[in-house]
Amino acid sequence: MLILYRCLTIAAGPIAGAVLRRRAAAGKEDPDRLAERLGHAVTPRPDGDLAWVHAASVGESLSVLPLVARLLRDQPSLHLLITTGTVTSARLLAERLPARAIHQYAPVDRPDAVRRFLDHWRPDLAIWVESELWPNLLGTSQARGVPCVLVQGRMSDRSFAAWRYARGLIRPLLRDFRLLLAQTDVDAERFRKLGGAQVMVTGTIKYASPPLPVAADHLAETKSAIGARPLWLAASIHPGEVDAVIAAHQTLGARFDGLLTIIVPRHPRRGPDIARQAAGAGLTPARRAAREAPSAATDLYIADTMGELGLFYRLCGIAFIGGSLIPHGGQNPIEPMQLGCAVIHGPSMYNFDEVVADLAAAGAARSIAEAGGLAVAVGALLAAPDARDALARAQRAVAETKAGVLDDVVAALAPLIPGHHARP
Repeated sequence: MLILYRCLTIAAGPIAGAVLRRRAAAGKEDPDRLAERLGHAVTPRPDGDLAWVHAASVGESLSVLPLVARLLRDQPSLHLLITTGTVTSARLLAERLPARAIHQYAPVDRPDAVRRFLDHWRPDLAIWVESELWPNLLGTSQARGVPCVLVQGRMSDRSFAAWRYARGLIRPLLRDFRLLLAQTDVDAERFRKLGGAQVMVTGTIKYASPPLPVAADHLAETKSAIGARPLWLAASIHPGEVDAVIAAHQTLGARFDGLLTIIVPRHPRRGPDIARQAAGAGLTPARRAAREAPSAATDLYIADTMGELGLFYRLCGIAFIGGSLIPHGGQNPIEPMQLGCAVIHGPSMYNFDEVVADLAAAGAARSIAEAGGLAVAVGALLAAPDARDALARAQRAVAETKAGVLDDVVAALAPLIPGHHARP
């Protein structure tokens, strides 16, 4: 099946450039860096040891930053190459990568693009993050003798069901991983059933991520604009969830005078659409991207900017996690937990099964079964600040207790890290 896959990707080669250009026109690719997607690097490879970390998008790349920082700290001669596949992740990493770390777009999974990429970078170690497994890129790396490791590996119900029908493709790839570090026992067992050999459970290093940053002047300005109004946050909201947020505000607004609902869309470009939707429901919206501060008349404040979740988690004592009322698997609940928010989520949180299980074990989970429960859950916390604060403390304690997972991951990786055996 791997040979068949390679033949199909070779056959599809002539259309790759056209597809990339069309995606660039739609804002889904960086037009100035399309060559990287075809394996053409313009950045020289640094001399010496180079470890390569491959992540899919924003969540995976930001989650691995603590590991990146630790590896660079422990190995002063090491350089790191970070590859991702989205424009948003590239922009965020440009701001947050430390010295001796380089970002490149991952090559499309065509043999010629993969060959050019590997010929140029010649990595001494490849670290794959979560579940981003491209057969040509991974298989060719393994065939060249590059030690490959999967960190915070996860295998969703949907992915496991799909890969069971393509075991001939996934089995040799999983078999040749030097190490598979899974998030949960369920993930580990699924990797074993699909062919993984060296499988360990270490959890998610997202617990080790530092708190999201904030610009102090922006925090002070926004606090001043909001004043003492009751408020709550709907974070990383996807299409299909906006109606639920608007409906919850309409219900809660009758109970809590002056209520402000802040909504952070998962995709900032949807800000104008959400504003129109809110206005159509009789609410008064304001958009941060349009430089509109929340006034006394604002019902729904739309934070349609990038990289400011740290600001809004610090402002709001209650955060509903988006991507959980639709079958998406939820966005990151650890970030608001670290900053003292009381976190509520919907039924679809399979991207963070381990975190949900940890919260449940501590008696600190707050979930709703469907959209209609959002107003009830938020209202209960707005009405009882002491209960809200107690829940936030319990959830924060879970995050702090689990922060040591990074030590376990680094210890497991240590024998494979370039230069490790040369350390004094």
